[in-house]
Amino acid sequence: MMNNFLEIKGLHYSVNKEQILNDISFDIKNKGDIICILGPSGIGKTTILKSIAGLRKIDSGSIVLNKKTLTDKDNFIFPEDRNIALSFQDNALFPHYTVKENIEFGIKRSLFCSKNKNGPLKYNMTELLDLFFIPELKNKYPHEISAGQSQRVCLVRSIIHNPDLLLLDEPFANLDQNLKEKVQENLKQIIKSSNITTIVVTHDKYEAFYLGDYCGILLNKKIVQFDSPYNIHHIPNSQEVVEFFNRGVLVPAEVMGKDTLFNEDLGEIKGKLIKNYQRGEKVKLLIQPEDLEHDDSSHLKFQVIDKKFRGTSFIYTLKTPSNLKLPVFVHSHHEHLHAENEKFGLKTPIYIDHLVCF
Repeated sequence: MMNNFLEIKGLHYSVNKEQILNDISFDIKNKGDIICILGPSGIGKTTILKSIAGLRKIDSGSIVLNKKTLTDKDNFIFPEDRNIALSFQDNALFPHYTVKENIEFGIKRSLFCSKNKNGPLKYNMTELLDLFFIPELKNKYPHEISAGQSQRVCLVRSIIHNPDLLLLDEPFANLDQNLKEKVQENLKQIIKSSNITTIVVTHDKYEAFYLGDYCGILLNKKIVQFDSPYNIHHIPNSQEVVEFFNRGVLVPAEVMGKDTLFNEDLGEIKGKLIKNYQRGEKVKLLIQPEDLEHDDSSHLKFQVIDKKFRGTSFIYTLKTPSNLKLPVFVHSHHEHLHAENEKFGLKTPIYIDHLVCF
């Protein structure tokens, strides 16, 4: 039987009888995988990281890392003995140390930590500072650098330790978009080439989808879906996940047979039904912006009531006779731009790869 590198089972945590985490369970199968925990602010994502690191004592459940039990009803290994690095969103640097000295603290911790059997990281301090675009900060103190620079110093200090598990709490929160993408690319390169198992907490789905081998969606104090980024996006497992992403609409439909639905405005819709349904069953079909195709020659036309420019694309909103509001993705360089109140044609017959219904 294959052992998972990290196993989290049934975590419960409360403060003053208020439940913060409710039955949190997920596994990391392989060393070097990146897991992203995605959810709204204040939902308990950071508490999961602190529980894994040993900074919060859970009420019940178990945490097993590389076949070693860190926490359960009979065991609790202290944080300093876990060989886990946690980088906080609020940039906890030692104010009386320079950047270099803060990072060297991470190196010394690794050298003197008997639990670290990983050996030195393949990247040295200078290389990591270069990869995070802060080579000039070595001799500066935390009060002399920006929040975004401080956040990157924390990343270097956590990574250079070469831990068994790297925990990152909103690691890009203080970076502008252009720099954020470059840092994400280099961070992923470092993690994958060094085979460091990592959990990233974020509220940004694009971060999660880019970095994560798997993503966990945390809603209502539970992990409600744990899957690949592709499946999270294209095959959400519940209406609450659909609502969290706020991308797409649920339209009423009737099951007409194998992989065929019918809607009174759209007509017949074909694709691959994700679940089995009986003929005649009433369902709600998820339609995302990329599911419908533009075709001005089509007989199936609806009124444009909104148009959002996204740079590389437009997202049109179409109103149907039954008052559905359908989102449609169109590349921004397409030839037939439509203004509000104009008619917009949809390609027929409608085919959607994944027919996700509830």
